[in-house]
Amino acid sequence: MTALEDWLARIHGSERGAHVIAALDYDGTLIEGFSAKPLYDHRLKHLEMGPLELARVLLAAAGGISTPEEFAKFLDISLEAWRGRPEEELADLGRRLFKHVTASRLRPEMWRIVQAHRRMGHTIVLASSATRYQLDPVVEELDAQHGLCTALEIEDGLLTGRTAGPALWGPEKASGLEALARATGADLADAFGYSNGDEDVPFLDAVGVPVSVNPESDLERTAEERDWPILRCAPRGGRPGVRDVVRTAALYGGMGAGACVGFGVGVLRRSRSVAVDLASGPGADLGLALSSIDVDVVQGAEHLWSARPCVFVFNHQSKLDVPIMMKLLRSSYTGVAKAQAKHIPVFGQVFQLAGVAFVERGDTDQAKRALEPAVAKVREERVSLVLSPEGTRSVTPRLGPFKKGAFHIAMQAEVPMVPVVIRNAYEVMWRGAQTVRPGRVEVAVLPPVDTADWSVKTIEDHVAEVRGMFLETLDNWPTEAFVAVEVAS
Repeated sequence: MTALEDWLARIHGSERGAHVIAALDYDGTLIEGFSAKPLYDHRLKHLEMGPLELARVLLAAAGGISTPEEFAKFLDISLEAWRGRPEEELADLGRRLFKHVTASRLRPEMWRIVQAHRRMGHTIVLASSATRYQLDPVVEELDAQHGLCTALEIEDGLLTGRTAGPALWGPEKASGLEALARATGADLADAFGYSNGDEDVPFLDAVGVPVSVNPESDLERTAEERDWPILRCAPRGGRPGVRDVVRTAALYGGMGAGACVGFGVGVLRRSRSVAVDLASGPGADLGLALSSIDVDVVQGAEHLWSARPCVFVFNHQSKLDVPIMMKLLRSSYTGVAKAQAKHIPVFGQVFQLAGVAFVERGDTDQAKRALEPAVAKVREERVSLVLSPEGTRSVTPRLGPFKKGAFHIAMQAEVPMVPVVIRNAYEVMWRGAQTVRPGRVEVAVLPPVDTADWSVKTIEDHVAEVRGMFLETLDNWPTEAFVAVEVAS
C-alpha cells in the first residue's frame, strides 16, 4: 500500500459527518504554484499592466510579506489596474483562466484526498488569501461547501481597487476558519487542515489534524518539531525535461510506425480493415510501451469482446485516452470525434484512415448527417463505435456532464452500450500538457448495458443511469491506484 493510501485510510477511519471540516489552502497546496500568476500573465499579454506597474508589484513583494497588513498593501498595489472595472469582468476572467490554465496545476494527490473527505461526509472548505475570482471556480469544481478568501471592495458593481476587510493571510486565515466553525457548530479539534506556506502555521495550529503539503522551509521545520504529517506530491507543469520530450516523441513515433505498417500491409492486401487493425492495436502497444506507460485492465476485460458490436463509451481526461482505447479495442471499431481532432499529429491521420465521423460543434444538422454512416456501420457492417459522452476533455478528474449522442446511436443501432472507465490518465498527461510522463493507467470495463427497452422519452434516464455507473466506479475503485506521493511524519 502506498503512503497516500495510508493517509486515505486514516481519513476513512475518521468520524463521519458534516461536523468534521476538511480545510485546504489553495495556492501551493491544492494546486502547484500560484493562481495569481495567470492573472498577471493575462494583464501583461493584453497590455493591461505596464512595466512600471509590474515593477511596483515586484518591489512590493521583494520588500517582504510577514503580516496581513503587508499582504493587503501588496494586494492593493496589484489591484489598482482593476479600479473602475465591472466585477463580472474579473469573475469571467477568473473562470476562463481556471479552465485553460490553473486547472492543469491541480495536484492529483490532493484531488483524491478531497474525494476521500467527501465520501466521509466531511465539510470541504477552501481557505485562501486569493480573491473569490480566483477561488470560486475551484470551489465549484470541487463541490466545496465553503470558500474563505480575501474580499474586494465593490461599489455600484465596480471594483474600487481596495480590499474589503482584512486580507485572509496568516493569522487572519486561522481567524476566518475559527469564525466559520463557530457559525456552523463544527469542532476544529476534529478538523483536518492542509497547507504548504510558512505563514499558515496558525491556520494548521487551529485544527486537530494538521498536514503540511510540500511545505516551505519554516513550515517544514515546524511540522517536524510538532510531529505533523508531511505530504510530498509529485511536481506538475513547468518546462518539460529532455526525458519527457523523448518519451513523448517515442509515443508518437510508435503510433506513427504502427500506422505506416498498417497502411503498407493494407495496400498489399487491399484491405482497409487490415490497415486500421494494424495501425490501431499494435501501434498503440508500441507507442505506449516506448513511452513507459502501462495500461492495466483491472476489471471486466471480457466485456471488451463479449457484446460486440456495441457502443463503447469512456470518460475523457487526456489526449492519452485515444491510444488507450486503441490498445483496448484492437480491431473492428470506428468512432466519432470533434472536427479539430482531424489535425492532431498521428492521431488525426489514424482517425481518418479508420473512417471516424468528424463532427462540427454547434451544427446539429451536420452532426446528425455525420453520425448516419457510423450508425450504419454498427448495424450493417457489425463494427463497434467508440466515443466519449462528455464530448471534450474534463479540466479536472471530475466527470463532466454527458451528452445524449452516444445513447441515441446505441438505441438506433439496437446494440448494447459498454462503459469503459479510465483512471489516472489525467496524471500521466493532463489537459493542456504537450508531453507525457511514465506511469500506470488503470481501466475498469463495466458489463454491457442492454438498450432494447430504451426510447426517446426515457433517454435522459439512461444517460443518468450510465453516468452514475461511472461515478460509482471512480468513487469505489476496485484496486489501489498508483500515485507518485509519499507521506512522512
